[in-house]
This record gives sequence, C-alpha cells and structure tokens, in this order.
Amino acid sequence: MSTQDQKVAVITGASQGIGAALVEGYRKLGHAVVATSRTIEPLDDADVLTVQGDIADPATAQRVIAAALERFGRVDTVVNNAGVFVAKPFTDYTPEDYAAVAGINLSGFFHLTQLAVPHLLAQGGGHIVNVTTSLVDNADARVPSVLASLTKGGLQSATKSLAIEYATRGIRVNAVSPGTIKTPMHSAETHDFLAALHPVGRMGEVSDVVDAVLYLEAAPYVTGEILHVDGGMSAGH
Repeated sequence: MSTQDQKVAVITGASQGIGAALVEGYRKLGHAVVATSRTIEPLDDADVLTVQGDIADPATAQRVIAAALERFGRVDTVVNNAGVFVAKPFTDYTPEDYAAVAGINLSGFFHLTQLAVPHLLAQGGGHIVNVTTSLVDNADARVPSVLASLTKGGLQSATKSLAIEYATRGIRVNAVSPGTIKTPMHSAETHDFLAALHPVGRMGEVSDVVDAVLYLEAAPYVTGEILHVDGGMSAGH
C-alpha cells in the first residue's frame, strides 16, 4: 500500500491505448496512480485509483484531485493524455465537433492542471506532461485537421508558457508530440494509409510514447520541451 512519500501521478484518458500503458509505466516507476476516463473500470491494484468522468467537465477535475488527496495525500505528476481527434474539411466541422474537441483537449487540460498546481507546489515541485500531435508543427493536406491544430497547438504553446511561469518553483512542464500511434482509435484497415503519412513509413507504437513520457519524468533539467515522437513527421516529408 501507499506511503506518504510515494509519488502520485494523475493520468487522463487512462482506460485504453496510451493512457492504459502510461498507468502501467508509472506503476513500474513505483508511483501510485489516479487514472481517469469516461469508461475506466477499477483495477486490482491498491495503488491505482480509478475515477470515471468526462474530463471536459470541470467537476471531473475536482473529483480526480480530491480523490488523489483523499487516497494518497499528494499529487506529483499530471499527464494530460486525454484527447480527441476529428479530421474533417474545415467547413464540415459542426458546433458539436468544436465543443467536443475544445472540451477535452483544452478545457480538460486547463481545469485539471490548474487544480493540481497548488498540490505540486506543496510537494516542492512536480511535473506536468501534455500529449499533443505533430500535425501542429507540420500540417498535412491529406489530413485536414484544423480543430486538432487549434486545440493541441494551444496546448503546445501553453506547455512552454507554464514551464517558464513555474521554472523557479520546481514544476517542470513538457509535452510529447506523437505522430500516429497504433491504438484502438485507428482501425486496422486505415493502418497502411496512416503509416504512409510518416517519413519512416510506419506508425508508432504505444511504447514509444510511454518511453518518451517516462524519459521526461526522469529528466530534471528538461522543461518547456516539445518531444516529437513521430517518425520524422515534424521535420518534413
């Protein structure tokens, strides 16, 4: 069971894909984990607390942080992994698309991180990691995705802004910027097309993103970094 000196990571979008693998990765580091998503089920691990909720709802962030403090007494790391991607021609986006993408990608990050920061400061510092997308840096005519760029681009800029705001107070803020990763989000019949979007000619693996996040977790001199894990996508085509 947890002790008061065990570090605690909060991970969003944690029920499948990258998020579920991040839960495993942080447990291997010895962290306790508070894992949240809309559909997450309890895990048979006393050091993983699952909280169901829509991260776009500010009340979910409040419940997640309260649960972390009640169960484990602290928060040390926040991984804003939850995200939604809707690729459409610009004029085809609906008001519902806009609300959904902005709600998860921006509001989810904002409310959870804002509530977590005082508790990171109380521990003498901590770490915030945001998961963005390399389409922010290198738009692709084959994947029209203004809403991803609007929201994840904002997240990327916010990463640098927060890193500088808290640089003298022990909180590091970084981002991992993936290309297209093999997750349940992408059906198998799309894999060949998606692989071809990357200069290396293949999709990434979930482990590639987890390894990048855990590198940043263990890198005390790295803050404000946008770590591209994208098979060269951000460099060009």
